[in-house]
Amino acid sequence: METTHFDAIVIGGGAAGLSAAQALGRSLRRTLVIDAGEPRNRFAGHMHNVLGLDGTPPLELLERGREEARAYGVEFLSASVRAVRESGNGLAVEATPHGAGGPTTRTTLTARALIVATGVTDRLPEIAGVAERWGSSILHCPYCHGWEVRGGRLGVLATSPASLHQVKLIRQWSDDVTVFSAGLGELDPETERALVARGMRVERDPVAAVGTAATGEMLVTTEGGASHSIDAIFTASSLQPHDGFLSELGLARTDSPVGSFIAVDMMGRTSHPRVWAAGNVVAPMATVPMAMGAGAGAGGAANWALVEEDFALAIEASESGNA
Repeated sequence: METTHFDAIVIGGGAAGLSAAQALGRSLRRTLVIDAGEPRNRFAGHMHNVLGLDGTPPLELLERGREEARAYGVEFLSASVRAVRESGNGLAVEATPHGAGGPTTRTTLTARALIVATGVTDRLPEIAGVAERWGSSILHCPYCHGWEVRGGRLGVLATSPASLHQVKLIRQWSDDVTVFSAGLGELDPETERALVARGMRVERDPVAAVGTAATGEMLVTTEGGASHSIDAIFTASSLQPHDGFLSELGLARTDSPVGSFIAVDMMGRTSHPRVWAAGNVVAPMATVPMAMGAGAGAGGAANWALVEEDFALAIEASESGNA
C-alpha cells in the first residue's frame, strides 16, 4: 500500500462499512476499508428481507459491494485493528495486516475521519449442538428466517428474561411452538397463561443438548431426559460489540437490555468529532438493509464534516498568507 494517510478509514467490511465506503468513494474521498474478514452473518446460507436481493448469500453481497466500492477508488486492507488514537489533526489507526502465513508486522495509518462498522460477536448458549447449527437450523431473527420455517415445529430457547419478547414474536410464524423457558427464570402466572392461551407449549426443564434423531430430525433433549423433535430453534445470543480498540478515545456509551454500545446520533456521529459508527456495533438488532442505510448515512455525514473542515483550512491558509 503506497498511501498511509486517507481522508477516511472505514473499519469493518460488512454491509454498513461497505455502504459508508461507497458513499465516501463517490464523494471523491481517499478511503480505506480495513476488514478482518469475519462478518456476523457468514454462518447463514442466504439473507432475506433485503429488497431486490432476497435470497442472496451474504458473502456474495459483500463481494459485490467490494467490487462497487473499488470502482470508486476505495482501497482495502485485510487486517485486524489494534488501537485508534489521536494524531495531530486526525486519528492514527494501528492495524496488523493478515499475510498468507498469518498476521504480519503492525502498521499505522492516519485519517481525518473514521467510520466504525465492526459489528458484534454472538455469544451462544453453552449447550452441546447449538454452535454447530447456528445460522442453519438455530436462528436469531424471524424477520430474516421466519418465512423459511413458517408453519414448522419451532422452538424458542430462552437465554434471559429479555427473551420473552422473542418468545411472543415467534408465535406469529407457527402455531406449533415449544418454549424452553429455563432462561426466563420463574414464569409469573400471567405470562404463562398468555403463552398457553396462544397454544404454546412450555418446557421448564433446562436444555441439555441439541442433537439429531435417527430420522434425521433435530432433537432437543432436556436435563430431565425429555425429548422434543423441532424443525428450527430461535434463540437470543448475548452480544459483544467489536469496539475495544477504541478505548483510548473515551467515547460515550449507552446501555441497553442487550449490552453497552457506543452512543451515536441519528447520522452515526459519536462523542468524538472525527468518529462515526454504524451497523450492529451500535445497533445490534439492525438487519442488513438497516445497516446499509446507517452506513450510507454515516459516510455522507463524515464527508460533510470533511467539506466543512476543507473550507475552514482554506480560510486559515488564506488569512495566514495575507498576514
